[in-house]
Amino acid sequence: MLACAASLAGGQAPPKSQPLTPVEQKMVATIDDHLAEDQQLLQQIVDINSGTMHLAGVEAVKDVLAPRFEALGFHVRWVPMQSETKRAGDLVAEHTCPQGEGHCGKRMLLIGHMDTVFEPSSSFQKYAAVSGTDGKVATGPGIADMKGGLVIMLASLRAMKEAGALDHAEIRIVLSGDEERTGVPFEAARRDMIEAAKHSDVAMEFEPSARVDGKDTVSIGRRSSTTWHLETSGLSGHSSQIFGQRLGFGAIYEMARIIDAFRRELPEEGLTFSPGLMLGGATAESNSDATGGSATGKANVVAASAMATGDIRTLNNEQTQRIEDKMQKIVAAHLPQTDAKISFDEGYPAMAATPAGRNLLHQWSEISVALGLGPVVESGVMTRGAGDIAFVAPYVPGLVGVGMLGEGYHAEGEKGYLDSMAPQAKRNAVLMERLSQEPAGPFSQK
Repeated sequence: MLACAASLAGGQAPPKSQPLTPVEQKMVATIDDHLAEDQQLLQQIVDINSGTMHLAGVEAVKDVLAPRFEALGFHVRWVPMQSETKRAGDLVAEHTCPQGEGHCGKRMLLIGHMDTVFEPSSSFQKYAAVSGTDGKVATGPGIADMKGGLVIMLASLRAMKEAGALDHAEIRIVLSGDEERTGVPFEAARRDMIEAAKHSDVAMEFEPSARVDGKDTVSIGRRSSTTWHLETSGLSGHSSQIFGQRLGFGAIYEMARIIDAFRRELPEEGLTFSPGLMLGGATAESNSDATGGSATGKANVVAASAMATGDIRTLNNEQTQRIEDKMQKIVAAHLPQTDAKISFDEGYPAMAATPAGRNLLHQWSEISVALGLGPVVESGVMTRGAGDIAFVAPYVPGLVGVGMLGEGYHAEGEKGYLDSMAPQAKRNAVLMERLSQEPAGPFSQK
């Protein structure tokens, strides 16, 4: 919570705002006029199960969205991924500049995803209004993360189209079908997004955000996410001989040594690391998708095998490498008669906050004030998980969380704040219209 309020600390005055132009006022009115229609669209796509591994469901969401982007003048294509990553694919939409690339102001990249964490096996399947909220809150699988963001994206672009602002804007859209359970290899899974970033100047990620103490928030950074796998081994035998020269300490003590050393020696600012699953005994075996497993053993037998898996989240990629090196060093200092090894999966990189990102956030907040919505508070990176925008961060600055506000993401009962749809769409539309008036090229670092 304190991290979210950082931008208002020290008694800083709200940003000064440039008044809305007639074009921007028309966009605002258009968003209000279509709000009921947008809420119906939200219910329609929430009611389509699009769990990451339900490939047909992800494609069904794509089939609803694609014609709507086409109606706005975007060239839309579907990039199937099943043969490469065993995932559904990417929806790519491009609105080119009539005068040629780079001649319609800042080139914008809009990022989102069509999948949710709720597979067909989940009991949480349908959209429903939340009673007692006067129609301001609804619940449903992926309503905020991030089907609400998809609807807000469309609402913003439609407002630009009807006001004529889209005619002089260069915008690329990449909607992944596997953000919640990313396919590998990453170079294939995020190829479309990275290629789009190379032809863009700024990115906007339509993931959800939070409301803190009555203030809307947005972020300019995301932490990384890397999974680690630890295996330890030892000599088995009667437990009366443990700690001796012949049997040593066994696999579970070696595992405990390593995990506790992580706890004592690794902590630093911005870092979290957590063992999420552990097995040990005479035998230990993980299941095929590393979500469980089996172990055998007896109270009087020294454990011969143990395994654990967990994650690491960091502020930047340099921190990731430094922590992995420390973990390797800890693992290598074995107890007598034991062995251990650790490996790291390909993971999400970090998106570090930058001066250019802060400049973009300042514009977003100025626009919010001009809209009569008040300033927007920066949400610290410790409040967020990893996300797709980190893959494009080496190429462009961006805003994180310009989609629907809500709570309870990834859990049954996830809620979306319906009263955030119009405000977020207005902020997005005005920002994109103003960016289209700025010179193409790198974003200001001031």
